[in-house]
Amino acid sequence: SSDLTSTVGYDSIIQHLNDGRKNCKEFEDFLKERAIIEEKYGKELINLSKKKPCGQTELNTLKRSLDVFKQQIDKEGQGHIQLAQTLREEARKMEDFREKQKLHRKKIELIMEAIHKNRNLQYKKTMEVKQMCCCFLSCAASPVLLSHFWQLFLKLAQTKSALEDSDRNYQQSVTTLEKIREEWQKEHIKACEFFETQEWERINYFRNALWLHVNQLSQDCVRNDEKYEEIRKSLEMCSIEKDIDFFVNLRKTGSLPPAPVVYENYYNTQRNPTPVRSPVSVPISR
Repeated sequence: SSDLTSTVGYDSIIQHLNDGRKNCKEFEDFLKERAIIEEKYGKELINLSKKKPCGQTELNTLKRSLDVFKQQIDKEGQGHIQLAQTLREEARKMEDFREKQKLHRKKIELIMEAIHKNRNLQYKKTMEVKQMCCCFLSCAASPVLLSHFWQLFLKLAQTKSALEDSDRNYQQSVTTLEKIREEWQKEHIKACEFFETQEWERINYFRNALWLHVNQLSQDCVRNDEKYEEIRKSLEMCSIEKDIDFFVNLRKTGSLPPAPVVYENYYNTQRNPTPVRSPVSVPISR
């Protein structure tokens, strides 16, 4: 700013850095909330796989497939719990990064705060001395004003001495102010370079953290797909024919059906002396 005492540009930078820190905190909180959801979901999946019956009376190959199914669901639950722990660790890293930047920036802010204060005080002092000097000159040019002025400054020995002292103080104040201005400008540039470096690091860290988070979710999907692939492989080994054969062999009661019921004539044995022959039992196929 062209105004020496203005901090509008500096304040804008600080506000932007604070907003960036707030954005990091929001992402950090997002990871923590996601971790809670993942952990809860994982525990629910484990409880479901352990406590909820799922085809418990099935036999043979389909039973094995169902066992694999429940095992993989349990592993998926464990995976979500592990993912929750990973997300909490990433949130902690983001917090550490955010706090580290805050501490480093605080040192620069304290330096700038002090130099702003010193600059403004010296500027105010210089303007006061300048005004006094101008007042002396005005008084020297006007006897009436001079008389009135001397009523206010009775401690001064004479107008000439006061003018010389005032002008000397004014020159010294301007010189001091210029030194302070140069020092402030130098520190301001250093501060801006430091803040720019911090902002570069923050955006880079934030971008990488988000990239890592998406990769973690993608890897979790890959791991889940591997678990589901185990289930699919198990289902490929499931044989309908084998399961039915297994059940038949497990529960079979024989290979011959009951013999047909034959009529026997107890009413008139003389009328039909030749009994009806029973047919031979024939084994039946499954």
